Amino acid sequence: MSALVSSNWLCNNWLDDMFREVDPAYYVKPLHGQSLPRPGQIRMDVKETDAAYTVDAEMPGVKKQDIQVSIDGSTITLSAEIKQEDTETKDKKVLRSERYYGAVSRSVQLAHEIDQSQAKAQYDQGVLTLTLPKKQVSASKHLKIE
Repeated sequence: MSALVSSNWLCNNWLDDMFREVDPAYYVKPLHGQSLPRPGQIRMDVKETDAAYTVDAEMPGVKKQDIQVSIDGSTITLSAEIKQEDTETKDKKVLRSERYYGAVSRSVQLAHEIDQSQAKAQYDQGVLTLTLPKKQVSASKHLKIE
């Protein structure tokens, strides 16, 4: 009997651990649209060449005009404001309306400073693509000793 109790305890403990690790938002979905992204939900791919970095950031459900990109030396910060509202039509009465607003931000520290004057951003179908050229470091100059 004790073997049954301990194996049942292991099973329940394992299930409890599994459900504790699952995001509660997985079970609770908004009535419309997508839920607000959390900082960890701005998924990024950062690629590097000798001359530049390329960052692909997933920001689904965000309008282009609500995205801001800041460059400070070698730190890139992406931020977005999400506004989701229900619209009212004249032939329908709104019985329930859930609106939500929020902001999300994520920063990444790169190894080299970015040339801000050459940086480019493009947003297409929920993916923000940044092309970030590295700032050219001038070669060291040797002084002639007189």
